[in-house]
Amino acid sequence: MEMMFFRIALVAYFVSTVGYVSSLFAGRVRVAKASMWVLFLAFALHTVYIAIQWTGAASVPSADIYGSLSFVAWVVSGAYLAFQTITKTRVLGAFVSPAVLVMMIAASAGLMDGASIPSALRGPWVPVHVVLLLAGGALFALACLAGTMYLVQDNLIRNKKVRGFSSLLPSLRDLDRINHICIAWGFPLLTFGIIAGSIWARTVWGSSWHWDPKQIFTAVSWVIYAILVHQRLIIGWSGRKAALLSIIAFAGLLFAFIGVNVFFVTMHSF
Repeated sequence: MEMMFFRIALVAYFVSTVGYVSSLFAGRVRVAKASMWVLFLAFALHTVYIAIQWTGAASVPSADIYGSLSFVAWVVSGAYLAFQTITKTRVLGAFVSPAVLVMMIAASAGLMDGASIPSALRGPWVPVHVVLLLAGGALFALACLAGTMYLVQDNLIRNKKVRGFSSLLPSLRDLDRINHICIAWGFPLLTFGIIAGSIWARTVWGSSWHWDPKQIFTAVSWVIYAILVHQRLIIGWSGRKAALLSIIAFAGLLFAFIGVNVFFVTMHSF
């Protein structure tokens, strides 16, 4: 039953992506507005899918790689729609929607085959650990996209090419605001997610820290984000520095999430 909602949501994400990208190159605001409503429909259907899945699951469904990608795609699309309502940055959807679509396509490879959840991923702290980390990671992904667009827009302005493509991009102020809010909300989610994970690790493996590669690279990413939060709130960083550091930090977090499993042997190979 829930897979029907997932499939329809996937199609809607695809349609919104085509619309957003078309509006970017054609310069049609109406197409972007229509794409926003299609994205909202996709998000609503995706929400129903996640609600049904979580209600009937014996353990947290987003604990495996496929469920994680689906959950991150859901948070990113929802967060973007919220920001789009506040800042009117519809063009950002041309970058967000394709990223969400790619994650959904990757997630469909396992979800539609009924990938099972390992028995090790059971316990009251597992959902807290996984959901907080993924929600924080999703906000960091949106911050990274906003930071990337900020650097592109800023470079065009510096080179006095504020026309055509550049005129369609959100203002530097809006992009910096999105970057800042996502980092400010994502950091505590990441922090509490790590704490919940350490409690879970002590329960399952007898110790909170094992010098596991995924733990190490996640900790490194946390330090980078901590520096970014400190520099933004205390020193007053904004603009290019904050955008660039948010991209670097997310690259580190992405490696901790996916790259570690490729290059290292880790206790988190689920």
